[in-house]
Amino acid sequence: MNQRINPSSQPTPVAERQRAAGAVHARTSGGDRLRSWLDHHREMWRESWRRFFAAPMSSGMTALVIAIALALPAALQLGLTNFQRAVAGWDGQPQISVFLHKRAKESVVMDYADQLRADPLVAGVTYISPEQALAEFQQASGLGDALVGMESNPLPAVLLVRPAGSDSAALESLAARLRESALTDSVVLDMAWVQRLAQLTELGRRMSAGLAFLLALGVLLVVVNSIRLHIENRREEILVVKLVGATDAFVRRPFLYTGLVYGLVGGLIAWLLVSVGVWLLAGPVSGLANLYGSGFRLDGPGITYFLGLAGGAALLGLIGAWLAVARHISAIQPR
Repeated sequence: MNQRINPSSQPTPVAERQRAAGAVHARTSGGDRLRSWLDHHREMWRESWRRFFAAPMSSGMTALVIAIALALPAALQLGLTNFQRAVAGWDGQPQISVFLHKRAKESVVMDYADQLRADPLVAGVTYISPEQALAEFQQASGLGDALVGMESNPLPAVLLVRPAGSDSAALESLAARLRESALTDSVVLDMAWVQRLAQLTELGRRMSAGLAFLLALGVLLVVVNSIRLHIENRREEILVVKLVGATDAFVRRPFLYTGLVYGLVGGLIAWLLVSVGVWLLAGPVSGLANLYGSGFRLDGPGITYFLGLAGGAALLGLIGAWLAVARHISAIQPR
């Protein structure tokens, strides 16, 4: 006897579509993957700090080496900044000597001096009369007796113009304007001090940049070696997680955070070292400045300096860790 097949017992297209839809809904959503990724980053960040303080001696020594390497160029850069600030207000900054015509009346000369004082490129103007110039020359040269018998004073009146800045181009432009005046006989601009200062500043800047580059390489080598030791100590753990399907990105993440923590702590210690150095030198520098009649004070590393130093150190730590894991993690494969 022929059996009749019940149509209801056969899977319908609708049921097949429902099962397919159910399989799609069972997959992990993008939001879940993002939350899992963020949770793993937070966990690795906390785990890096736990591992750092779990071995305080070795971790502290590594961070201290990084701090010393960073503190040297940071202190040199801060010293260069303070030097530029100190010489900017020094009385020995360049000046322009304006020798006036002997026939120029003193009232006209004083009006001209007032006009120069109103110029934004001029920090100050000092008037030296012919009599004052002769007295200073007699005292400085020791020829006072020889000059007593002269019938007239051969020295002209002089305006000592102190520029507001030390830029060479601006000084040349100001000197050219002074030469155009009808009261001016000659103008002498002493550029030797400006050129020496510019060369010293450039020398300090290049030394700071070169030292920073070399010591940054040193920081990278320290971090690479430290992370390589961490990888070797956790080789068995890496083999196990790779055996169950972990990707290289998953495996390298804790080591990247470890390098970041090393750099961040090293940057903090470097900032403290520079701050202590400034505190130790502030008293003697202030006393020396007072002897020269200056109110100069050392500027210490502020919050902006701290953020830059800590951020740069953390970046170096991250780069060093990346270089280490890029070379060693891929070589560890389960067999």
